[in-house]
Amino acid sequence: MTTTIDDIDHLLTGAIDLDCRTGPSLEPRHFTHDYAAEEAAAAGMAAVAFRDDFYPTTPVAAILEKTIYANLPLKLLSGVVLNNYVGGLNPYAVEHELKLGGRIIWMPTISAANHLRMAYRDRSEKPAMRPREALGVLDAKGAITEPVREILEIIAEYDAVLASGHLHIIEILPLFQAARAAGVRRMLVNQPPHRAGATVADIEELAREGAFIELTAAAFIEGPDRRHPPDVLTSVIAAASPERIVFSSGLGYTGNLKPVEGLRALIRLCLQHGIAEEDMTMMLAKNAAQLVGLAQDR
Repeated sequence: MTTTIDDIDHLLTGAIDLDCRTGPSLEPRHFTHDYAAEEAAAAGMAAVAFRDDFYPTTPVAAILEKTIYANLPLKLLSGVVLNNYVGGLNPYAVEHELKLGGRIIWMPTISAANHLRMAYRDRSEKPAMRPREALGVLDAKGAITEPVREILEIIAEYDAVLASGHLHIIEILPLFQAARAAGVRRMLVNQPPHRAGATVADIEELAREGAFIELTAAAFIEGPDRRHPPDVLTSVIAAASPERIVFSSGLGYTGNLKPVEGLRALIRLCLQHGIAEEDMTMMLAKNAAQLVGLAQDR
């Protein structure tokens, strides 16, 4: 199948990137959030979510959206990652971020016990300022901890998005069960085949129970962060169904493609492997809009 630039650009119109890793950051980035917003708007995208493992992004997004980009046809989304820098699984950090207008609460990423176990032999894994304290959502008896239950109640109160971060599947399943019981309606599983260690059966279960499954361009396109061959991409889509998949870039690091370029590469890969355009529209735009509560005309 021949894929043209017009095919790719058409599918980017209205797209939403829920994992844009631009700067400033403690890690090298291609460019700052403002340039990322300009590139996304120029591509016709509807929204981007700024995520950083080291600071809450809502104040930055709010300033940009209300000042120099007030007339930009692009929604700037944001939130907080519950790593050590905000005290870990801290209900105060969650409530403050959501009061400021954040939409996404990510469970720990680089501070997650699961992440630290996986990174033990990875020489490219640099320490985050001070040695990290391993974080998890379960106590010694396998129950959801009290601070996490409080966080879930706050997320439900604000009707925000709960994202799994770099937790393992053995934590994600009980976490999402507790979240549903607390009234959380919007749930996103980050990097299920790699960081979460989720099986096809796990992905089917999570999607069946109402979670969206995020697949990032970084994990599948050529580059230093590539984790999987294309058959993993198609098998996850088949397991969850296109109605429950969200495509994000997961990009912004130097040494890899920029976010918009990465999404173009992911679109090209999907079209080459026979994924229908109507399914691509769902996975690039409609599902993310439903997840974060944005209206979509597509």
